[in-house]
Amino acid sequence: MKRIYLILSLIIIGFGIDAKADEGMWLPHLIQGQTYDEMVRLGVELTPEQIYDVNNSSLKDAIVRLGRGFCTGEIISSQGLMLTNHHCGFGSIQSLSSAGEKNYLERGFWAKTKKEELAAGFSVSFLKKIEDVTEEVTKGLTEGMTLSERSAKIRERSIAIQKRYNDEKAHLSGTVKSFFEGNNYYVFIYQTFPDVRLVGTPPQSLGKFGGETDNWMWPRHTCDFSMFRVYADKDNNPAEYSEDNVPYTPKHHLPIAMNGVKEGDFAMIFGYPGSTDRYLTSYGVNFATETEFPARVKVRRNKLDIYEKYMSMNEANKLMYASKYAGVSNYWKNFMGQTRGLKRLDIASRKKSEEQAFKKWANADPKRKATYGNVIDLYEEGFKTLNQYKMSQVYLVEEAIIGIEGLLYSYRFSGLLDSMSDEDRAKMAAGLASQVDGHYKDYIKDLDQEVCAAMLKHYYNDIPKDQQPAEFLKMVTKYKGDFDAMAAKIFKKSMFVDKEKTLAFLAKPKTKKLQKDPLFQLQDIFIGHYRSVIAPQIASSYESLAKAKRLYVKGLMEMNPNKAYASDANSTMRLTYGSVKDYYPADAVHYNYFTTMDGVLEKYVPGDIEFDLPNRFVDLAKSRTYGKYADKDGELHVCFLSNNDITGGNSGSPVINSKGHLIGTAFDGNWEAMSGDIAFEPELQRTISVDIRYTLWVIDVYAQAGHLVDEMTLVK
Repeated sequence: MKRIYLILSLIIIGFGIDAKADEGMWLPHLIQGQTYDEMVRLGVELTPEQIYDVNNSSLKDAIVRLGRGFCTGEIISSQGLMLTNHHCGFGSIQSLSSAGEKNYLERGFWAKTKKEELAAGFSVSFLKKIEDVTEEVTKGLTEGMTLSERSAKIRERSIAIQKRYNDEKAHLSGTVKSFFEGNNYYVFIYQTFPDVRLVGTPPQSLGKFGGETDNWMWPRHTCDFSMFRVYADKDNNPAEYSEDNVPYTPKHHLPIAMNGVKEGDFAMIFGYPGSTDRYLTSYGVNFATETEFPARVKVRRNKLDIYEKYMSMNEANKLMYASKYAGVSNYWKNFMGQTRGLKRLDIASRKKSEEQAFKKWANADPKRKATYGNVIDLYEEGFKTLNQYKMSQVYLVEEAIIGIEGLLYSYRFSGLLDSMSDEDRAKMAAGLASQVDGHYKDYIKDLDQEVCAAMLKHYYNDIPKDQQPAEFLKMVTKYKGDFDAMAAKIFKKSMFVDKEKTLAFLAKPKTKKLQKDPLFQLQDIFIGHYRSVIAPQIASSYESLAKAKRLYVKGLMEMNPNKAYASDANSTMRLTYGSVKDYYPADAVHYNYFTTMDGVLEKYVPGDIEFDLPNRFVDLAKSRTYGKYADKDGELHVCFLSNNDITGGNSGSPVINSKGHLIGTAFDGNWEAMSGDIAFEPELQRTISVDIRYTLWVIDVYAQAGHLVDEMTLVK
């Protein structure tokens, strides 16, 4: 076993002779050997210790994880100033907004002093260190164990390891993560700062310029950034929000490069990529492109249509559902792009060839055959069951039914059914009552009723009847397939669509009343059915697939010992390196590596929901008032491309040059390479980033918030 761990470690470090500079999300503490040599060849001037160091200041100390990893941010001043994407701050900005003068989504927001900064409602975490705990986690595990036995032992050991690092008073926590499908394990130690405040954001017309039309597209002209500040107590330690807190003094903050980028320049990205599936087999690819992704696109499109109908009615509705709409919309287009990319590049056939080569290699040696000979068969067996029941899971707990807000809200009240003392019940009811305002602040009953009817109809039409709850099928019969009538009756009688009725119930919570509520009954039918019927079937498929994945990845690395493999993204800190680069998306088509303000004005359409611009912005742009933020060519560069390997979670990640200076903020990928989470395409894969000089121009010249630029370290 120790020999296997050594081989894996060498592979991770990068002792592969065909490592590609533009592919791979690498653990920063393992940047050394040939991986680092390749970075040097591409132009990096930093040492590995300047990139990641536990004891001394390094780049990693300027990188933060937002919340539990929904986005990335970077510290850009000695006073805890943090930069991330506009779409990463979107939910916070929306929650702080109200119709009229304080509609910060529409108007933007700039704190003139630190006292004007607003509590953001999320925390950020700094990574302190990473430690290899593979042997401790996997000691004594055998291939004869069932998945549940193996998982239980891993979970038990992981919890014990995490407890060693957890320190609530110091806001320290340890998280054990699996790598290479369960072949390696690392513990990540974080320090979390709960007091984060909104400092500045451009209006939505700039932060989301181009809307869904431009989403995932190049050329791009979006000014996708927002700014926050991390606060600490007087001793610079994490602390809950308090007026006595002061700006956090970081171990490191990123200097700002003012000289821009040119093609071929070294570029690396630090961040927290959420999830990739590069080791997915042909079975998984075929299911995704033929069944799963098209269904997700259809359901989300229906939901978006309903959202748009109500959001177009007035400013209040638009503000209430802005964040929800963005969340549904982003991956609606992503799923379309992935399907297109996977099919166009024929990834399933490529994966099939890899599987056949693996099977041939495994069967060529008796010892290998004993270990790996049935891996592909395990995949086939697992996907046979998964394909049969996966869509029930998608519709029930991922897309359709879970998208009914009132139903999901009613589920929160399930704990009141548990046997407990009157005192505990009152305490739970009080806790739920404290959340009522937050829920109904952004809730429209009529909208949710339409979504309910649409989602129930999708579920009924698309899921095999023998996989649907009998109680639900009886309801469909009762209402003669009229889902509008069904939803209307449910919403008329439920207390979970009315703030006052919900509060009245919580003042005197009665079990019988809860059990009789039609929305609560509906969630109980669907969630109960999922747990008792669908989940066990899904779990049985995972029994085969978990073992197959672990052995497949382990075998691949044994089969190709000279190839550098990177583990799939899993919301842990990673570094990806490459170059600023153009690309050719199709025959006779060439895309330059940067865009300028001229392109912003070319797309400008007064009054258009996606391409409108503030009058002041247009005047400044037309007069070419660029100041010190113009490139040496006299233009204001707004976005640029690099061939870095990123995915969701990397939003807001810093793009850093060879000297460790900030050159931009990553915010998107390109349409032609949407298959990148499953299959990386080096000739097509590009990261789209906001040029930091455009960000500074908006802050300083447009918003006249130059005091924020003054606290940054600008490097010419």
